[in-house]
Amino acid sequence: MKYIDEFRDGDLARHIAERIRTEVQPDRAYRFMEFCGGHTHAISRYGVLELLPPNLRMIHGPGCPVCVLPIGRVDMAIELTLNNPVTLCTYGDTMRVPASGSLSLTKAKARGADIRMVYSAADALALAQAQPDRQVVFFAIGFETTTPPTALVIREAARLGVTNFSVMCNHVLTPPAIRAILDGAPAGSTAELDGFVGPAHVSVVIGSDPYARFAREYQKPVVIAGFEPLDVLQAILMLVRQVNQGRAEVENEFTRAVTPHGNLNAQQVMDDVFELREAFEWRGLGTMPLSALRIREHYRAFDAEDRFGLSYRTVPDNKACECGAILRGVKRPQDCAIFGTVCTPENPVGSCMVSSEGACAAHYTYGRFRDAAPTQEATA
Repeated sequence: MKYIDEFRDGDLARHIAERIRTEVQPDRAYRFMEFCGGHTHAISRYGVLELLPPNLRMIHGPGCPVCVLPIGRVDMAIELTLNNPVTLCTYGDTMRVPASGSLSLTKAKARGADIRMVYSAADALALAQAQPDRQVVFFAIGFETTTPPTALVIREAARLGVTNFSVMCNHVLTPPAIRAILDGAPAGSTAELDGFVGPAHVSVVIGSDPYARFAREYQKPVVIAGFEPLDVLQAILMLVRQVNQGRAEVENEFTRAVTPHGNLNAQQVMDDVFELREAFEWRGLGTMPLSALRIREHYRAFDAEDRFGLSYRTVPDNKACECGAILRGVKRPQDCAIFGTVCTPENPVGSCMVSSEGACAAHYTYGRFRDAAPTQEATA
């Protein structure tokens, strides 16, 4: 199948990996961050790390929308549903993000809150139309990939005059997060990096141009890559070559989907419905200015925070959880004392263990065997 089988060819993967091993300089270290959780999942699932030389390290980034959602935002949604006669709709992974008091949206549902999993914002709008006497709130999350669909649904609700539908907007932006990583926020506590594997789906929307200033100002190369294993390996090879040649440019491996300017129609819809928030808290990165979106005044009637008078409170993460440090690339999942014991996908303590794009969930599913000490039988 085109774009599937040919991008998962084992012989080609080994050939690209051999080129990487040949071209890395043995006397230096290479540290590349895959910003997107989709790449983290692919790297773990397809065993990409086993093909790389030991002096080339891949570092997990904060590009998992469920992972960067702070506890306070989930708490706000739970309080809304427990204290008001509303139906809250959201994506499946969001239901399991840990909140305060050992709660989550799933556990709040078990306590009687009307919380439902949907596959799209359009599903939530359809539910509001089907039950016009009840308020329906869509808990929206995601980077630029999922923002245009939310914007379209808000515009459709306005066109149809649906008065019992609103959105709790948690959409965040990729470029401010990359800048925070490069600036060492918060308090200089991020990993040293030599380059980035740029996100795929986000870049389909915003294009490759927004990354140019990171390459120019910070002298860090960026290679945008698709999500298949050969995409990732080719992007790593391209980063190695840039580092070896002393270049810091934006290169696009994912040319079959990403253009320099991105999807201009999607950008126009986003700009029509949303505006920048002055500040927004991210898990692991702290409160960052101009890093998230809110609903513009023209569509403010569909802003759940405004409609229900909701206010945000910062809530500290679980002290035993290293999710924040993992999102900044400072620690790996296996560096967390509760990884795989207290914290598992079935019982997540931190958000990095919830989504399949989370670093901890990916490592738990595909990578734990690499960290296990060999048994006596295996070494006999």
